[in-house]
Amino acid sequence: MLHKTRKAALAALAVGTLALTACGGGDEGSSESASGLDLVNDGQLTVCSDIPYPPFEFEENGEYTGFDMDLVREIATGMDLELSVQAVGFDGLQSGTVLSAGQCDLGASAITITEERQERLAFSDPYYDSLQSLLVPAGSDITGIDSLSGKRVGVQQGTTGEAYANENAEGAEIVAYPSDAELFLALQSGGIDAILQDLPVNIGHVGEGEYEIAEEYPTDESYGFAMMKGNDDLVSAVNEQLAELRENGTYQEIYDKYFSEAAQ
Repeated sequence: MLHKTRKAALAALAVGTLALTACGGGDEGSSESASGLDLVNDGQLTVCSDIPYPPFEFEENGEYTGFDMDLVREIATGMDLELSVQAVGFDGLQSGTVLSAGQCDLGASAITITEERQERLAFSDPYYDSLQSLLVPAGSDITGIDSLSGKRVGVQQGTTGEAYANENAEGAEIVAYPSDAELFLALQSGGIDAILQDLPVNIGHVGEGEYEIAEEYPTDESYGFAMMKGNDDLVSAVNEQLAELRENGTYQEIYDKYFSEAAQ
């Protein structure tokens, strides 16, 4: 299924680490928790995310929130763990670098499950279906991907949006940025002519009509939470919590909060 929202959710670029709950002083390196899971810090589910990336993860009133953040908070609670979130770059997430370095247990950052990423990461069951889109200033002569020749198109480094642009935006100059925040600033300043990235994030930038979605691209993408390959117990535990959230209606409540017509 394809999801849309008109809710504007812009946040300042988060720097460093923000703990969502009071964090105990766990030892560095993974440890066997009381739950029997192999965790970076005992008693905590440590999550890495590329923030801001609304509506999936952003900072509001000194806390991290968003669709992904609300889900992992419920997952941690269901596992009797505290939640700790670290802001990291997306490339380090999708490459598996921050996970293999023992920086976190789980990556939650609108990460599309791809065959290439599955070679180095383990993924939870899919929790969100998405697609790509092209954001342009209102009144732009760019009407779609076929009119990008000679234009500067912004993408986020290491994403499926970057891959799609490289494969399909013929004649365009593809400019990669570390995060959505820098992407949108570049579009606002005229440094780029368009942004090609996930539809829900671009919709958040439409605002009061200054920008518009020129085109959408059904790419059959699904997001999953990323973990280290071989950490099967954690993958199973996360999947169990996802299934429970769907069964008890909590997933739908969180989904409606960010993607229903009322949230637009």
